[in-house]
Amino acid sequence: MTTAIGFKDTDRKTSELLEDIIHAIKGEHITLRDLLAMMGESGLLLLCAFLSLPFLFPVSIPGVSTVFGAGIVLISAAITLNRLPWLPAKVADRRLESSKLRPVLERGVTFLRKIDRFFKPRMTGLTTGAVMNRVNGLVLMGAGILLMAPLGLIPFSNTLPGVAILLLAAGISQRDGLIVLAGYVMVVLTIVYFAALAFLAYSAGNSFFG
Repeated sequence: MTTAIGFKDTDRKTSELLEDIIHAIKGEHITLRDLLAMMGESGLLLLCAFLSLPFLFPVSIPGVSTVFGAGIVLISAAITLNRLPWLPAKVADRRLESSKLRPVLERGVTFLRKIDRFFKPRMTGLTTGAVMNRVNGLVLMGAGILLMAPLGLIPFSNTLPGVAILLLAAGISQRDGLIVLAGYVMVVLTIVYFAALAFLAYSAGNSFFG
């Protein structure tokens, strides 16, 4: 029997909830399994938002894009299927240095705090119902896949999908359809940007070998 998940509405701001999680990080290392245990099943959207924070600014922490991107994909798949997520040990137990990760997360929360006041329940048709739950889960999964693309050295390649994930996760959890719509737009912009990079690479290759 599959265990269904449920998301609890909250009056607290997303930045406040994520800040609590940062303060709860103890020890020299942290894993995705540790974060999931902290937040519980009702915190899956919150965890996706949390995992997007390091990519709001350029980072060079080894393994973060792969581990956090894979985590977002698997968690969003669980949201789409309305069941608890399954995380392979290689992803769930990859140890990341807390001392390097915490400052980046704090910068992300500082940014989120500046825009948090704009979040409010509206256009709820985009955030409620089984159909929209699956649609939003699929879009979130797509953004996670884009985040995992091996383009870390290219400007904005992680930032664009990272912003999309943050907007989607925060918008759904705060029942703000306008923010969710902005997340859709960011996913489209990311795809256009990646397509432009691919076209430029293809054109450069033709010019070099032509």
